Amino acid sequence: MKHIALIPARFDATRFSGKLMAALKSKSVIRHTYDGTVATGLFDEVYVVTDSQIIYKEIANHGGKAIMSTKQHESGSDRIAEAAMNLEADVIVNVQGDTPFIKKEPLQKLLEQFRDPQVKVGSLMQQLQDQSQIEDPNFVKVCIDKNRNALFFSRSVIPYPRNTEAGTIYYEHIGVYAFRKEALMAFTALPVSPLEDAEKIECLRYLENGIPIRMVETGYMGVEIDTPEDLERAEALL
Repeated sequence: MKHIALIPARFDATRFSGKLMAALKSKSVIRHTYDGTVATGLFDEVYVVTDSQIIYKEIANHGGKAIMSTKQHESGSDRIAEAAMNLEADVIVNVQGDTPFIKKEPLQKLLEQFRDPQVKVGSLMQQLQDQSQIEDPNFVKVCIDKNRNALFFSRSVIPYPRNTEAGTIYYEHIGVYAFRKEALMAFTALPVSPLEDAEKIECLRYLENGIPIRMVETGYMGVEIDTPEDLERAEALL
């Protein structure tokens, strides 16, 4: 199968505008993400998909590949679908531009899920240990069934610990998705769903339309850059 990685990159992020161009040690956040994705060696092609000339030039001027999107989009998946329409691929991985600590092993485990012909969409998750992060709406939580398919995603605490002795494990959804190309194209034909609109979590559109998402647990994936405080945490981690 042909695997490609597409990195949606919007300049005007709601919580931290310009975050992808923020300096993280020696280079921008978006270049850390792009270079890390290329370095995995898992993909036939890697592209940044952006509506920003600033981000486009940041990638192109450093020898990378970028595609300008031409439309306004509700989500990163909608943005990469516009680019994917004209690309030859069997499985497309959406690597969020704000994940500068991207690694090979979890992406490889994610791609392996597509050996199962029933899997149309997959994504990553990691355990949350810090109670403040479990309660933080910037950390999207996911609950899974016994087959490791997602039951629900929320910015709220799920499951709610009514029984504090239950030993509940909390998972953070990491915004890395993989799709069969036809599943990604079908996603864009669906309207924004009510739960997706309420939570501002794009993968809820799949669940609301009865499309399962296979979740893959990974070890610590570092820091996603959603706020200026996250950038400080990332710098400390580097």
